[in-house]
Amino acid sequence: MPTDPYQTLGVDRKASHEEISKAYRQLARKYHPDLNPDDETAKKKFQEVQSAFDVLGDEKKRKMFDRYGAGFESMGGGPGGAGPRPQGWPSGGAGGSHVEFDINDLFGAGAQGGAGAGGFADLFKHFGGGRGGTQAPPRQQQRGADLEYELTVPFNTAVKGGEASVSLRRGNGKNETISVKVPAGIDDGKKIRLKGQGEESHYGGPSGDILITVRVASHPYFTRNGKRLDVMVPITLAEAIEGAKIDVPTPHGTVAVTIPPGTSGGKKLRLRGQGVKPANGDPGDLYAEVQIVLPDNLTDEQKSQLVSVAKNDTRNPRSDLRW
Repeated sequence: MPTDPYQTLGVDRKASHEEISKAYRQLARKYHPDLNPDDETAKKKFQEVQSAFDVLGDEKKRKMFDRYGAGFESMGGGPGGAGPRPQGWPSGGAGGSHVEFDINDLFGAGAQGGAGAGGFADLFKHFGGGRGGTQAPPRQQQRGADLEYELTVPFNTAVKGGEASVSLRRGNGKNETISVKVPAGIDDGKKIRLKGQGEESHYGGPSGDILITVRVASHPYFTRNGKRLDVMVPITLAEAIEGAKIDVPTPHGTVAVTIPPGTSGGKKLRLRGQGVKPANGDPGDLYAEVQIVLPDNLTDEQKSQLVSVAKNDTRNPRSDLRW
């Protein structure tokens, strides 16, 4: 275990206070536990660095160490110096410069390495420098980090609501599968926030959130626009001519729909309240667009009969077509 704080900080015995502070910042940043969460050696080194600066950052302690060595407190270093610290350096007595701080103290606000407000300048105001250091203010609580993921859900789940699973990897390397409640009527691109299920805070604050961006898969028959649903409904030629009652599937069950006699292809039948039913608000409608399917394997005679009937209709179906 090191016994010389000069060696620990890697500075000359004639180094200035600024040089000692600079060396301390660099080493504390290098070995800080938050940047080396699984490295016990780094944690131990960080404690040694902090203890070394506790001595050399205080002018009075430094002079005592230079004169008497590691046992300087037994020579009158102060009333608080009864016994060694775990790292081998004397504990701070009255006017000591030892400071408790978090990673933001080293790197500035937001841990971005800036030297502005909340950065190095503010940190070293608390180190004493020979005039009797003051204890740093309590570390500020900070919220844990948010986690962001994308989740693709089936079309039916987005319309009716349900549950889905998300596999995520946390900052500690652990994989986890969580269940997510998908609200009815959620749109593609919307976010689900799981409060307090993100990363834990290292500074006594609340945990972060999980933000899940929802992607909605397509459906082979239905399309959606907000709360409105559209579907193509095939009918036979006979049903179109004579009219009929047919079954149309909806998200909320099968509905019997009346096809009026003489219905043309492309006609849209409105099914009120059979669209998307969100958790809050009125339900949307479903529009069933009729698609006439001609019979297969018509004989030449049947085709001729159909054409003959059709030619009796002299209307121009494209008369209203405009650019």
